[in-house]
Amino acid sequence: MSAVDVIGGGPAGAMAAIAARHDGAEVRVFEKSAFPRHKVCGEFLSPDILTLLRRAGCEAEFLSLRPSAIRTMDLHFGSRLVRHALPQPAYGLSRYALDRLLLDRAAALGAKVVRETRTPRAPERPLVLANGRTVQRGTGERLFGFKAHFRGGDVDDSVALFFFDGCYVGVSAVEDAEINICGLAPERLLRECAFQPDRLLERCQPLQSHMAGLERVFDWLTTGPLVPGLPPREAPEPLTYPAGDALGFIDPFTGSGILNAMLCGYSAGGAAARRVPVDVYLAAGRRALRRPFLVSALFRRAIGSGVAGPLAALVPGSWLFHLTRPGRSWARE
Repeated sequence: MSAVDVIGGGPAGAMAAIAARHDGAEVRVFEKSAFPRHKVCGEFLSPDILTLLRRAGCEAEFLSLRPSAIRTMDLHFGSRLVRHALPQPAYGLSRYALDRLLLDRAAALGAKVVRETRTPRAPERPLVLANGRTVQRGTGERLFGFKAHFRGGDVDDSVALFFFDGCYVGVSAVEDAEINICGLAPERLLRECAFQPDRLLERCQPLQSHMAGLERVFDWLTTGPLVPGLPPREAPEPLTYPAGDALGFIDPFTGSGILNAMLCGYSAGGAAARRVPVDVYLAAGRRALRRPFLVSALFRRAIGSGVAGPLAALVPGSWLFHLTRPGRSWARE
């Protein structure tokens, strides 16, 4: 029997473990954090997520958690509002619930979950790296994420995206009638606001109006630095398969981050179990991610130049949605 080690028990790591178990491999998942836990994340799940969950064998359990249905996206550029219907309903589910669902599924399939802060490396065992970002950027240019859940007000079926002052903030419902507010902001702006997200959000009047009547459920969570994009090409380490944010971090406003992580993880786990050459796995991953990463980078530039609002009004919503989804070359049949 082949054997695979996975570092990280989030969506990418859990899906890697599930795929490796599907291929009959012995699997150990090393996770240093207490699970489940809340984590900075937009918590938007693309419609394709159901296909992956069905493949993992936990679609019914996912739907039993009563994720929020999301059918429209509202893009706010200052006072300009652009509204598009999603081609298919998406879902809102907290990382607290999703991480527990996927890691429990991996364990049910026979993966051994090891709670260790230091991971022993067995050179003969393929390793899936799903332990988050590794690329950093110099002070002053860095981006940081923040998130909290809220209650109260109206819970609708839209994801509202606000772009202002170089920031992005997304607002959408998750399970149990809670609302996730998650954003990304440059370090310089956060410093002006004393690293207090509440003060930052006050800079956007449309967002303040949208938040009327909401009360925060828990303290703000923060993470960073975050560097969107794929890392520079380097010679791959033997039998080491990066997955999720360890492979590349996509702009949160695309709404495809969790889908990418789960697809990537499933592909990495299968490749590790079958000892597919790492460069072959990485080439397939880059092909799958090239378009969404390119489109998100172009859109970020458009936001900075002030033309994103007019462009978003002209481009059909279905195009915006599909252009930021990963390519099918990565999906394992």
